[in-house]
Amino acid sequence: MYGKAFAPEYQGALTALSVNSSLTDVLAAGIEELEAARRSGRYGEAARCGVAVAEAYRRLGRIGDADREWKASYRAARAAEDTAAMAWALWSGGTLARQRGAFPLAWRLLGFAAEFGERGGDVVVRGYSLAGLAETGRIQGDYEAVGRLHEQLLAEARRRGEARHTVWALEGIAQIHRNTGRYDSAHALFEEAAGIAERADDRRGRAWALRGLADVVSVRDGDTERALALLSEAEATCRAMNLSSALAYNHKMRGNILYRAGRHAEARDLYERSLAEFRAMGEPRGAALSRLGLAKSRARLGHDLHEIAAELVVLAAELDRIGLRHAREMVTRAQEEFGVAAEAVR
Repeated sequence: MYGKAFAPEYQGALTALSVNSSLTDVLAAGIEELEAARRSGRYGEAARCGVAVAEAYRRLGRIGDADREWKASYRAARAAEDTAAMAWALWSGGTLARQRGAFPLAWRLLGFAAEFGERGGDVVVRGYSLAGLAETGRIQGDYEAVGRLHEQLLAEARRRGEARHTVWALEGIAQIHRNTGRYDSAHALFEEAAGIAERADDRRGRAWALRGLADVVSVRDGDTERALALLSEAEATCRAMNLSSALAYNHKMRGNILYRAGRHAEARDLYERSLAEFRAMGEPRGAALSRLGLAKSRARLGHDLHEIAAELVVLAAELDRIGLRHAREMVTRAQEEFGVAAEAVR
C-alpha cells in the first residue's frame, strides 16, 4: 500500500510544500527562506533550502542559476558539517549534470552523493542518488549495466511503500523494455506507474507515465488519437506545474507520434518547437533527439537529401561526444532509412 507522494528535496522550512507545488511557487518560497537563513547564519537551513531552490531552477530550465545554487548549498552544508545535506546538494548537482549532458560529471557527483548519504544516515538521499546513477546509465543506453539496479531500487521502494520512487523505477524499467522492443511489458509497467501516481497524487510522475504510455500506444497499436489524447492530459499537468523540461519532452513525443502517423509537416513543426525549448534550457539530449526528428521529417517532406545526410553526420558526432548510445543507434537507422550513409557526404 502506498502513501501520498512527497518531495524529500523540499526540506527545512519548506517541508510543507507539496510534490505538486508549482515550480514558481517553490522558487519564491525557497528564495525567501534561503535569504532568511543566510542572514541569520543558519548554514544547515541555508543548505537544505538551497537544494529546493536549485531544483526549482533546474526544472524551470534556468541552468546557470541551478548550478550556482547547488554549489552554494554544498558549501553551506559543509560549513554546518551536515553530511546528509552535502549529499542532497551533490545529488542536485549530479542531476543537473545529467540534464546538461555532462555524463562523466553526473556519475562522479551522484556517486559521491550516494556515499555521503550512507555516511550521513539518510536512506532517502542514498536511494535518490543510486536512482540517479541508474537513470544516467539508462539514458546513455547502457541497459544491461543498470537494469538490475532499477529492479533493486523498485523492490526497495515497494518495500517502503514509497510511491514517488516506485513510479520512477517502474517508468525507468518500462523505458528500457520499450527501447528493446518489449512493448507489452512496457505498456503494463507505464500503466501501473500511472495508476500508482494517480492514487498517490504525484502529478509529475503521472505526466511522465502518460508520455510513456502514449509512445507505446503509438508504436505498438498505431492508435494516434489515443496517444495524442494521453499527451494532452500530461501537457495540462506540465503547464500547471511549470515543468519546462517535461513539457519540451512532451512536445518532442508528440512530434514522434505525428511522424509515425505520416503527418510529417505537423511533426516538423513540433520538432522545431521542442528544439527551441531544449536549446533555451541547455538540454543537449532533448535537443539532439529533436534535431533527429526534424531531419527525418524534412526528408519525408522532400528536403534535399544531401543536406539531410550532412545534418545526420553532425548529429552522430554530437551524440558520440555526449555518450548517448541508444540515440546514436537511432541516427544510424535514419541514415539507413534514407540511404544517406555517412560516407556519402565525405
